[in-house]
Amino acid sequence: MFEFAWPWMFLCLPLPWLLRHYLPPAISVNRGILFAPFAGSISDGFAETRRQSIRSPRLWGLFICWLLLVTAAARPQWIGEETELPETGRDLILAVDVSGSMEIADMGDGHANRMDVVKQVAGDFIRRREGDRIGLILFGSEAYLQTPLTFDHATVANLLQGTAIGIAGRETAIGDAIGMAIKHLKGLRHDAEDAVLVLLTDGANNAGHVQPRKAAELAQLQGLRIYTIGVGGEAHEMQTLFGMRMVNPASDLDEATLQMIADLTGGKYFRATDRDTLQDIYRQLDRLEPTMEGGRLVRPTSELFVWPLGLALLMSFLLVQYMWRMK
Repeated sequence: MFEFAWPWMFLCLPLPWLLRHYLPPAISVNRGILFAPFAGSISDGFAETRRQSIRSPRLWGLFICWLLLVTAAARPQWIGEETELPETGRDLILAVDVSGSMEIADMGDGHANRMDVVKQVAGDFIRRREGDRIGLILFGSEAYLQTPLTFDHATVANLLQGTAIGIAGRETAIGDAIGMAIKHLKGLRHDAEDAVLVLLTDGANNAGHVQPRKAAELAQLQGLRIYTIGVGGEAHEMQTLFGMRMVNPASDLDEATLQMIADLTGGKYFRATDRDTLQDIYRQLDRLEPTMEGGRLVRPTSELFVWPLGLALLMSFLLVQYMWRMK
């Protein structure tokens, strides 16, 4: 559909006629600082138009040039078909434990360690969250913001894939990770009620400056909802030199604290023992926090003012050439 954004600009069309008939003639200046060889012919042409009939080519040229300029000023546009764009008010922050214990290979996936499994499953989760802004926090002994909230999901997934175990220290600072998420949202002047934190760890809080309960209480006050995921293989019997022995590779996992954090903030605690259960957890998160909350109708707009503006410029050059030849 074709339309003008500023159709009222066409009210300027009679402006040259009004100026010609109601303003006194300009005082001619014999000498000036700047000399243009064709200026005299143009002024002569304007003066001559007063004496010529409406059929004068120069008069028509001036009129067409002015019409094109006014048309460009009215901003002609081509409006496309209505398109529905997905909208979501959700911001999703992933906090991933990169402490030393994440190198344990107990997720039932060959020689892949916990971190390798998390990278693959969480990376798939990031890529399918179309329409959300996603941020990434890595934590070990310290917590730091790897990626601020962004729509560039590919970059977030790539940075997660390139994460090395122990990059933030060998211990686990769960409270600091939550505090970092709250600090980032406040820095954006963001309403935390629209944000979700998914915190994944395989251990207990044994480092950092903020205790998990205190951090969870602050998150509760801000309205930040936290889903916690505890990873680590299940306890199983293992043959040793002294016979069969019960081994629990996830003995360091503090499930009570993770459950408390989720309960305080209105989230949920999940337990992942292998790749399949971790994939199922992220599918549940997709259902609990759906990506799309609605949509808005927009019409793609293409500005067309460059065409009449370009034609007016070309017309002015042709008009000058014509006046010069007619001199």
